Amino acid sequence: MRIFVRVAETASFVEAARQMHLSPPAVTRAVSGLEEDIGVRLLARTTRSVKMTEAGQRYFEDCRRILADIAEAEASAAGSHGNPTGTLIVTGPIMFGQMHVLPILLEYLDMFPSVTGRSLFVDRGVNIVEEGIDVAVRIGHLPASGLSATRVGWVRRTICGAPSYFERHGVPRSPADLADHRVIVPTGAWVSPEWHFGPDGRTRVTVHPRLLCNTNQAAIAAAEQGWGITRVLSYQVGPALAAGRLQSVLDDHAESPMPIHVVHAEGRHATAKVRAFVDLAVQRLRGNGLLQ
Repeated sequence: MRIFVRVAETASFVEAARQMHLSPPAVTRAVSGLEEDIGVRLLARTTRSVKMTEAGQRYFEDCRRILADIAEAEASAAGSHGNPTGTLIVTGPIMFGQMHVLPILLEYLDMFPSVTGRSLFVDRGVNIVEEGIDVAVRIGHLPASGLSATRVGWVRRTICGAPSYFERHGVPRSPADLADHRVIVPTGAWVSPEWHFGPDGRTRVTVHPRLLCNTNQAAIAAAEQGWGITRVLSYQVGPALAAGRLQSVLDDHAESPMPIHVVHAEGRHATAKVRAFVDLAVQRLRGNGLLQ
């Protein structure tokens, strides 16, 4: 099963053999023997490609589950549930990861010297099962899934600008007033021309940005310099608002806040390294005053 799964994942007998320190003929014999025992073709082979058949795809998913259960049993017998070891891979949005997840990961690594940490901070959807992620921090409402999720806080979209900008151009009192202001839009995480307002989000205003930035950091920097107004998540500008470099506006028209969750795939079978990090992350993030 392990050999078949590796061949299916790499789509190559040669690469699977290299990764598993086996000879290519040994890998070929193992998969052929498995197909003979089961009585069905699992892989469609050509001179240029190796692809799973329909039956192979179903068997592949079953194999991954079974092998995970075996690894769980072996880890439990070896005592790894009591002592975090191995590599822990954590993902989250770029700014949130750098500001709030990375400090937790560093603290965790100091607590457990036998664990190696790896961060994947990206502003895109990450399939934590397919990409081998241990723990994810997600902002927004979660779709139905078999993942374990613990809510740790809330964030909201915040419209803000520098005090110097509002001194020159005035403060918008209603969403419609945005038509008279310079708007800065970060395109990396949100590209819709419509801004929604109100608890139900039904009030909509089409904005016409004068400046588009491919990162949230750039949009915030432009706003801090007094050039215009931007809309980002509250945690992203928390320090700037607290320091007075930025000022939030239209708070009375804000949308409902969005939840923040710590998510992992292993549920009650989570290994010690995952359980220990989730426990620490939940404690630290819930105690973070910026997550409101």
